[in-house]
Amino acid sequence: MVIDLRSAGYAVGRYKARSLMKKAGLEVKSRKKFKKTTDSRHKLPIAANLVNQQFRVDRPNKIWCGDITYLWTLEGWLYLAVIIDLYSRKVVGWALDTQLKTSLALEALRMAYWRQKPAKGVIHHSDRGSQYAAHDYQQALKTFGMIPSMSRKGDCYDNAVAESFFHTLKNDQLGDQIYSTRLEARQVVVDYIEMFYNSHRLHSSLGYVSPNDFEMNFALKKIA
Repeated sequence: MVIDLRSAGYAVGRYKARSLMKKAGLEVKSRKKFKKTTDSRHKLPIAANLVNQQFRVDRPNKIWCGDITYLWTLEGWLYLAVIIDLYSRKVVGWALDTQLKTSLALEALRMAYWRQKPAKGVIHHSDRGSQYAAHDYQQALKTFGMIPSMSRKGDCYDNAVAESFFHTLKNDQLGDQIYSTRLEARQVVVDYIEMFYNSHRLHSSLGYVSPNDFEMNFALKKIA
């Protein structure tokens, strides 16, 4: 909040921002408890953990992470899969569906690949859920020249960047609101990712710039 106000031209500190928020009736949302969503009870091959919670990356398209969350609507569940570039924290691929299948994760991966067109050797990190361990998904990684990496069993911190994005999405945009239809929820999520998160949301880990601006700064440094 302080960074946003300063960017808008207001000279405020933490305490002034807190006072203004109190006057406006705004409160910081508390972190909700983690709920396990990964089904790793399968006999599919598991990749080694190549990331090991080292989330600092020195260039784009070096390490991507993938994960899935779910959103409740009055029509039922809507599942969201994302691919995030660890360098810029940018959501480079996403997909939404009514069913939690391998095809959901594959759609997000394919979007990321065709958008970014990375060179071979990208490390793709995920949990060890059946969607990511599935033959079709692993075959796609091989076709795209990517190296699979998977979290340790039951350790959500091994994929903390994706978990942080889902927390941000639900706090920033979805909140406690219940959507009437899956279409309504889908429109909100797509608008959040494409029109706000990648383009405008400031990240403390990026020096308080957006993912798109962080990537652009990297490109400008290469030219210089």
